[in-house]
Amino acid sequence: MERKIKKLSIIISRNGFEEVLPGLIMANGARMEGIDVMLFFTSFGLDAIIESTMDNLPLINKTHPELTMETMKQAMEKYDFPTIREFVEMIHDSGAKIYACRATVDLWGVKKEDFCPEVDDIISVGQFYTFSDDAQIIFT
Repeated sequence: MERKIKKLSIIISRNGFEEVLPGLIMANGARMEGIDVMLFFTSFGLDAIIESTMDNLPLINKTHPELTMETMKQAMEKYDFPTIREFVEMIHDSGAKIYACRATVDLWGVKKEDFCPEVDDIISVGQFYTFSDDAQIIFT
């Protein structure tokens, strides 16, 4: 059976650890299946690709108070689960493109050198749509 999804664009707009993680898991899985992937970080999602913040994203989950960042880190180490930084590196190394949103970057005054080296470019929303032509778009 031929796969219908050939290209995937994932928008990450939040900065909570458990809010960023699903988009990264989906992007990694898609690349493993040979699907072209583009990650577009906007709004608070930029924190996941800024060098000074990507390793310290907050845990937003309020439903399970016993779940802390420390217990998450322990579980990740136990099961050899990648960190946010490792996911971004793996996804980029597998051929995915990683972009930051120009409007958000300009609004926040973030500079290109503030981003991790895996960020391919800072692009406009219009460029995002051009690059996403024929892609399935997922908003996380």
